[in-house]
Amino acid sequence: MAYKITDACVNCGSCEGACPVGAISEKDEKRWIDPDVCASCGSCVSECAVDAIEEG
Repeated sequence: MAYKITDACVNCGSCEGACPVGAISEKDEKRWIDPDVCASCGSCVSECAVDAIEEG
């Protein structure tokens, strides 16, 4: 199941660099995970300092 970024996102961008498939980008001043590209690996979760990434 693809991950998603919640409203707790502070747009720091650390998750984008951690994504091995390039599924994360900036959208509306926050980061967004494209569910069609997300490999569900969870690499981004450990990089998020505000715990704004969850399975979804």
